[in-house]
Amino acid sequence: MKKKYSFETSTSRENTNAEKYTLRKQLFGTEDILPVWVADMDIDTPDFVLDAVKKRLEHPVFGYEEVPKSAIMAQIKWMKREHGVVYEMEDIFYSHSVVASMNAVIEAFTKEGEGVIVQTPVYPPFFHSVKEHKRKLIKNSLKQLSCGKYVFDIEDLKAKIDEKTKLLLLCSPHNPVGRVWSREELEEILELCLEHNILVFSDEIHSDLVYALNVHMPFASLSQKARDITITAMGVGKTFNMAGFAISTVAIPNKALRAKFAEVYKRVHFANGTVFGHVGFEAAYLHGKEWLEELKVHLSQNFLMLQTLCEKFPKRISVTPIEATYLAWLDCRGMDFSNKELRLFFIEEAKLGLNAGLSFGREGSGFMRLNFALSHAKMLQVTEQLQHALQNRFGI
Repeated sequence: MKKKYSFETSTSRENTNAEKYTLRKQLFGTEDILPVWVADMDIDTPDFVLDAVKKRLEHPVFGYEEVPKSAIMAQIKWMKREHGVVYEMEDIFYSHSVVASMNAVIEAFTKEGEGVIVQTPVYPPFFHSVKEHKRKLIKNSLKQLSCGKYVFDIEDLKAKIDEKTKLLLLCSPHNPVGRVWSREELEEILELCLEHNILVFSDEIHSDLVYALNVHMPFASLSQKARDITITAMGVGKTFNMAGFAISTVAIPNKALRAKFAEVYKRVHFANGTVFGHVGFEAAYLHGKEWLEELKVHLSQNFLMLQTLCEKFPKRISVTPIEATYLAWLDCRGMDFSNKELRLFFIEEAKLGLNAGLSFGREGSGFMRLNFALSHAKMLQVTEQLQHALQNRFGI
């Protein structure tokens, strides 16, 4: 079948107030780098989303709007078709971001001093949100196997749970290690949570960016018991490069949990987002399947380019096997650098702006996270710059 979409090039984001470009000087000390850190794409947002926004622009009034029921229904149908999980209209709350949702969940379902589990290395707001709410941070570090793959450390988790442990923050698929958790792995987590009356906040924002042979399993779909203890965050931001639309959702099937969450939700006043977010969100779920499938093929090719590069320097750098997301977790421990030296190597020698692994927890020491959601042309540039830097420093 002939491809409908091309990811060969993308529109320049210079001088557009794009975060990853605007903050280069502040974060990296120079603008002379390619930024491959913040988790949005240097790939054009799809045309069917832009067309929906253009159509809405034909009406000259942009006042307050409710999130249209048709937009929520489009997401509900997508989740059932793509992931086999069923939600009802009343289960769904609008949210402008997953991090905002996480913070509201921590406030709604825990008290100061109570325990919240995070599984590191993980997206930094997971542990920052816990600390900022003065909850007890329970770090259940993932285990890395000899093949590079990460798994849950269930025995460690069992040892750390006590009567004050109230919430587990699950990253599924996992950022930054790229895991798609299997049913068996998730059921082990579920069993412990049920035994100890622990709720689960499941961040599933990357659930559509899963590569062939892997299948995302929504935590709420494991069983009715799982459904009753799960608060799920999901949306279009990562999938369709729509983070700037500031729209995601929170799904809470359990009526009692929903009512408790609603107390915080109303107090914070999440409101209903933007008119452009509404129409873009609906268009993405209605028309995005074909674009997404072609995007995932492209992203897989980008990852292969990076993997092939790393294989040229096997004693220095390797990339963790990936099952989902567009975030490569680079193991740079073979370079024998301090974390500061490692960061400077990428900035000054490769001229690339990455996320330092240490920002994901101490387990990220010696690692770097590289966002490979780039056009083919830009990915070539990234790999060429990195290869040149590695050759200059280490030879072949």
